[in-house]
Amino acid sequence: MKRLAVIDIGTNSIHMILAEIGKNFSYKIVDRIKEMARLGDGTFTSQKLSQEAMERGLAVLNRFSLLAKNKGFDTILPVATSAVRESKNGGDFIKLVRKQVGLKIRVITGEEEARLIYLGVRNSMDLSDSPAMIVDIGGGSVELMACTPKRLTFVRSLKLGAIRLKDQYLKTDPPDKKMVQRMEQMVSQSLKKSLLKKKMLPWGSLVATSGMAGNLAEIIYLARTGRALSQIDMAMIDLNEIKEVETLLRTKETEGRLKIPGLDPRRVDTLYPGVLVLRVFMECLGVKEVRISDKAVREGVIYDFIQQHHEGLVAEQEIPNVRRRQILLLARRYQYPKVHSHHTAKLALSLFDQTQSIHGMGDVEREWLEYAAWLHDIGHHIQENQHHKHTYYLITHADLPGFSLDEVRIVANVARYHRRGLPKRGHKGFKLLNASQRKSVLGLSAILRIADGLDRTHFSVVKAVKVDLGKSLRLQVSFRNDPELELWTTERRKRLFEKIFHSSVELQPAAVTTKGAA
Repeated sequence: MKRLAVIDIGTNSIHMILAEIGKNFSYKIVDRIKEMARLGDGTFTSQKLSQEAMERGLAVLNRFSLLAKNKGFDTILPVATSAVRESKNGGDFIKLVRKQVGLKIRVITGEEEARLIYLGVRNSMDLSDSPAMIVDIGGGSVELMACTPKRLTFVRSLKLGAIRLKDQYLKTDPPDKKMVQRMEQMVSQSLKKSLLKKKMLPWGSLVATSGMAGNLAEIIYLARTGRALSQIDMAMIDLNEIKEVETLLRTKETEGRLKIPGLDPRRVDTLYPGVLVLRVFMECLGVKEVRISDKAVREGVIYDFIQQHHEGLVAEQEIPNVRRRQILLLARRYQYPKVHSHHTAKLALSLFDQTQSIHGMGDVEREWLEYAAWLHDIGHHIQENQHHKHTYYLITHADLPGFSLDEVRIVANVARYHRRGLPKRGHKGFKLLNASQRKSVLGLSAILRIADGLDRTHFSVVKAVKVDLGKSLRLQVSFRNDPELELWTTERRKRLFEKIFHSSVELQPAAVTTKGAA
């Protein structure tokens, strides 16, 4: 197993992620650390890194390097972006880091930064087949990427970062009307000029990355729901909400901004210009909502490392769909019983489709059922006894890009209740779900219990199930060989289905005939 530490030396923050790369070229994030060193403070007006900023950066990089090495992560890949590449003394900083910390920094261009961001997002989010746009608003620069799931079609790196705009335009607190007008006019002209060279298309989706976008989502969700955002990745915010936050940030002094619920105090002076850039960009594109991704340069560096060392992502080639790929990689990681799991999924989906008029669930729930069926036995990797509970633990503690936290919990609960005790509100994992989610879990786990029972021996004895709907639900079970254990198990697994859907279940065995049989 390859252990890799990636350090992203940004204008505002320095991030490090510790990742373990498996034999199948997938990776697992072991830890994430971030410190806001503010390397770019004053850099874009003086064109130099200040002595104080360099000292902050050196201290953070020394701590990160020691932490990575102490945990056994000897391969460390540090990359630096606009603050270092644009400052006249950036080379001095690189030499100091090499001498005092022992790290060799790779300074990347804006275009390379965009490519790495795209790699990170593409491999963690199911991008639409129609053109998508990704925007990353950093401290020094803004990266624009038009793309499909397969390739980048357009890249621009613009000098519109939040710290840069703050230093160049916002001279008072709060800024006066003329400052705001000048800044917005420059941002709008720069964005429109860049987009003119790209034929305007109906964009399938807009994705925003960066800590700025994440903090904006936290503020909006807190105002929208009264609760903190539990997972930034995959959060959706709309243009009207963004405008409301922008107005608050523009009109308040520092003390007032600090009182905005959800605002990261370390972004009190830079969030406003970043939000303005996002709002103007959305208006230029004519889009009304944006999805947030917490994946960016760091994850892109990992995928780039894997590609360079293994001639492409084998897992990506085998399974193009991000969500299915993540579930199957998790299943493989814990040596799932492939034949049984996929046969159980086949039977479960057949039951789901034939009973749709009873349960009323749709495509999303069908997808959750399939994934839960693939994963329901991975708990055996820990221990056979209580393996359904171990399954729940492994799923909820897995890194599953492309899934919201709620979806992970739903899939985990469906897999957890494929056997033994019925779901109860007092169960720790089950009570984390809302009423609608609990209803889905009950229905899906009821179906999964029957499907799993129909493959009790793991030898695919039951080939197919035909459902006859009536006063009772009759399951015509087609089988080869002896299905007694399957039928016996299913009789004991059908109780949840009968309880949830208020219908008795009858099993009707029907042996499969073979050509030439007497």
